[in-house]
Amino acid sequence: MHPPARRALPLWAALLVALAAGPILDAGFPDRGWWPATFVGIGLVLAAAIGRSGWGSFLVGFVASMSFYLIHIEWASLFLGLVPMVALSTLESLFFAVGTVGITLAYRWVPRVWRGTWARLLFLPLVVAGLWTAREAIASVWPYGGFAWGRVALSQSESPFAALFGWVGVSGVSFVMVYLVAVVVECLRLRTADRLVRATVAVGLAAVILAVPAFPVLTDGTMRVAAVQGNGKAGYFDERQSGDLLDAQVDATLPVIEENDESDEKVDVVVWPEGGSDSSPLDDAYTAKVFDYVSREMDAPFVSWAVTTRAGDDGAPDTYYNTSMLWQAGRGQLDYYDKKHPVPFGEYVPDRAFWRPFAPDLIDLVGREYTPGTTDTVFDIDGVIAAVNICFDIVDDQILTDSVEEGARIIFAQSNTADFGRSDESVQQLAIARVRAIELGRSVVNVSTVGTSAIIAPDGSTIDQLPTFTAAAMVDDVPLSSVTTPAVLLGRQVEWLVSGIGMLGVVLAGLLLRGPRKRA
Repeated sequence: MHPPARRALPLWAALLVALAAGPILDAGFPDRGWWPATFVGIGLVLAAAIGRSGWGSFLVGFVASMSFYLIHIEWASLFLGLVPMVALSTLESLFFAVGTVGITLAYRWVPRVWRGTWARLLFLPLVVAGLWTAREAIASVWPYGGFAWGRVALSQSESPFAALFGWVGVSGVSFVMVYLVAVVVECLRLRTADRLVRATVAVGLAAVILAVPAFPVLTDGTMRVAAVQGNGKAGYFDERQSGDLLDAQVDATLPVIEENDESDEKVDVVVWPEGGSDSSPLDDAYTAKVFDYVSREMDAPFVSWAVTTRAGDDGAPDTYYNTSMLWQAGRGQLDYYDKKHPVPFGEYVPDRAFWRPFAPDLIDLVGREYTPGTTDTVFDIDGVIAAVNICFDIVDDQILTDSVEEGARIIFAQSNTADFGRSDESVQQLAIARVRAIELGRSVVNVSTVGTSAIIAPDGSTIDQLPTFTAAAMVDDVPLSSVTTPAVLLGRQVEWLVSGIGMLGVVLAGLLLRGPRKRA
């Protein structure tokens, strides 16, 4: 029998540890990309949570999360301002704090119900990791579609643990990371167990995880893609004249047209980013002529972007959509995709009447309300099914999985990161695109208005990349794939399973302990 978990640190020390945990967690993500730091940060959060009271645990979790998010998403202040960025960080920290309370209860209850060395070393970490994953999963989808940025797995796009994405997906990798750290924490805490046993468990588990090979992805052809980064003034507050964005994209495309004319290898598709045009070719004749010109001169279909409107029925106001479209000279729009995941308080204001009195000047900045799309996420480009997602869609697990299940053999990720300047946002987004490539077994063409634009192979390697804030293009033969990775096959089931284990474990432990307390 082992004693229940005791407080590892006094509250003041735990708060200092929590305060340090946030920056250390962030250091594992790009731009620094020191991926081991994320494991250290997770360990510090767990160490600070052990043995706390309910409110003490809540406070520790809140401090750790705020110190993480205020650094991790400081780029949001460049677009939304300081107040919305702090508000978003606070919301995410409330989720984090509640999750930390659950973890503290697991450390308090589980060892009292399931006793013994192996329960402490292996089962308790299972519950802790499940609770961490459940908190990430819930915060990623709720409220208003959630905010999936900052999940610990997203720090591992170029680490030795990246091979796991193809097997268990993003949530699965978060679970494995926290489980490994929680096992190490218990091996350090449980000093009554044999030292050799504890060392063997910790080292052996890490070795087994690192020994998992990448899921084999067989390619079945290539698609020659021209992805153009126009470096136009695409920021929300940039001063520009009508047509400037379109001109910037055309100017960056002209050298590609000339090169294509002289080359024996013709381009199969041209891709522009989100924010690549000022107006819609469906409403503006000049824009339609430009789109025709690009497609005709390249002799290829053209994946572009525009803000589109649909007339409301029976006097209802028009609806606006953030739209990617497949265009071909002489035929016009062949297909379109309306962004499924517009950014709340950035691209639309949910419950505007409720939120406006709190910050009317900020809320009124978002003048155009984008409507979430309902279309499928794939285009048929001369027989090759391509997935299309727009900016924030890249963090939505379901959107990306659905596109592969719909037959996508390549993924086009269009984004406009001009509002975030030279902050970490664009490289964080590229890291997520790299994770998706490995997870889904698909090449990802990540093209932005100003960068970071890159083409990622299914194994996560970089095929091509452009410097930021430079007008340029990538023209490459991009591998196609039709393989179904285990991550796609299992979908959200891994997330539900491990989250269920965590929540069921702590609830069941609490119920089993309640009986003896009531009898006493």
